[in-house]
Amino acid sequence: MWEQISSNKWKSGLLVFFFVAFVIFLGWLFGETTVWGPYATVLAVVVASVGALVSWYNSDKMVLAISRARPVKHEEFPHLDNAVEGLAIAAGIPKPALYVIEDSAPNAFATGRNPEHAAIAVTTGLLQKLNRVELEGVIAHELSHIADYDTLLMTITVILVGTVALVSDWMLRSFLWGGGRRRKSSGGGQAGAIIMIVAIVLAVLSPLIALLIRLAISRKREFLADANGARLTRYPEGLASALEKISSDREPLEVANKATAHLYIENPLKDVKGNFNKMFATHPPVDQRIEALRAM
Repeated sequence: MWEQISSNKWKSGLLVFFFVAFVIFLGWLFGETTVWGPYATVLAVVVASVGALVSWYNSDKMVLAISRARPVKHEEFPHLDNAVEGLAIAAGIPKPALYVIEDSAPNAFATGRNPEHAAIAVTTGLLQKLNRVELEGVIAHELSHIADYDTLLMTITVILVGTVALVSDWMLRSFLWGGGRRRKSSGGGQAGAIIMIVAIVLAVLSPLIALLIRLAISRKREFLADANGARLTRYPEGLASALEKISSDREPLEVANKATAHLYIENPLKDVKGNFNKMFATHPPVDQRIEALRAM
């Protein structure tokens, strides 16, 4: 398991590096095949970055509001409050704000731009259906997301996904509106035709490629949070048992949607099984996560 932690870290870094390189290449290709030059790519990066920056400072409030989460007082769920406080001290981070979602489906998520501005939300179903050690396993997993700055990593990928979507859309519109004339620097003849074909193909496929990279990064971080959460509680079976209960509960979470599903500890939408759906899954297969935990 510890080898997998190291592997997940460098693979996540490699995916981000590839993502950045892909955005740069797409921007270069856009400049080579249209009269817009490099300025449109710069503008796309600025627009996507500003949008992500606004979301960065307000995403936690937005997610909590969409999820209908309400603040929790210590007197209401003292065992939850005590578990979060103790594990936060063990993780070396400030205690995050606590929220509860009134829903019988067991699940939880963490949000916030950094450990100083973080929150954990759990459903009432999670509190009712999990025992103490299982609840601690879930809380430790979410605290690991906060401590590892996974929200920051996913914000970076959102910026890159937004940039790819903007650039690819502008490329397609330029081709359709007749603005897709090659710039002189791209040369002519067969080489220019090849560049144009590659540009059209990437303009169509790049949003899908960007989405797959983002999902791959998300899945790697889930494995890492499982491992760090188990290391925090020193009892991997607690989280493994919690994942079994959460995944076997067939009740979908009413407030969850495709925009927030990746935040939860396990997919709350209960997608149908199939290879195509697995490719677009926000989480790694739960049986693989449980197997890795029990191998620790």
